[in-house]
Amino acid sequence: MAFPVALQPFTIREELDRDYLGAFERVARIGYAAVEIGPPPAGIEIADMKARFDRIGLQVISAHAGIEQLTDGLDSLADFLKLFGAKYAVLSHRFDTREEVLESAALFNRIGEACRARGLQFLYHNHDWEFVRFGEETALDLLLRETDPELVKMELDVYWAKIGGVEPAAYLRGLRGRCPLLHVKDMEPGDEQFFAEVGEGILDFGDILKAAEEAGTEWLVVEQDHCRRPVFDCIETSYRNLQRMGAVRT
Repeated sequence: MAFPVALQPFTIREELDRDYLGAFERVARIGYAAVEIGPPPAGIEIADMKARFDRIGLQVISAHAGIEQLTDGLDSLADFLKLFGAKYAVLSHRFDTREEVLESAALFNRIGEACRARGLQFLYHNHDWEFVRFGEETALDLLLRETDPELVKMELDVYWAKIGGVEPAAYLRGLRGRCPLLHVKDMEPGDEQFFAEVGEGILDFGDILKAAEEAGTEWLVVEQDHCRRPVFDCIETSYRNLQRMGAVRT
């Protein structure tokens, strides 16, 4: 049940604003093998970013993007991802009605086909609103049923699945072959359900990791949307706890 482990840099967003490349050096020193990141902000040259990442041994596995980047800007995004050896383009989206889910499914199939033509795999990343029910099925069930499993795969987020009312491991087992990336974060006990470092909360990571192995997950991606402690302490705690679980492949 060992996986390569990446970081979603949303967790360190303020540190990236202060020292973009220096923050990634700290991520690599902790032991993270990769990050999910798109093209750098103004003032940072892609060539400089690539040279620094190569020097510190940090990969890029994916980028989260918006609808416009995945349609009008897909060629540019694909060029960036291929330069870094990444193959996943990830979208989070919001829909509130059954009709919006169906419209989104048709759009995602088109995006998935366009990604495949460029050597990329399109992934959908959930929050909690995808678990609203339309009759007997959730919005996410409907989305998955109405999309081609080869064109639209998942980056399941275990925290948001739990918030949405499903057991993450059970849902993940239903995504066999369709969830190459898994967002891992934990949840504090109590009514606030605040974010916690992996292994410091109430989620059953023993079962989640077993389910990830069964589903064919390729990467674990640590993310903590909000932290009560310094963010680098939090991401190091998550990484060390995953090591203690035997979940980190080096």
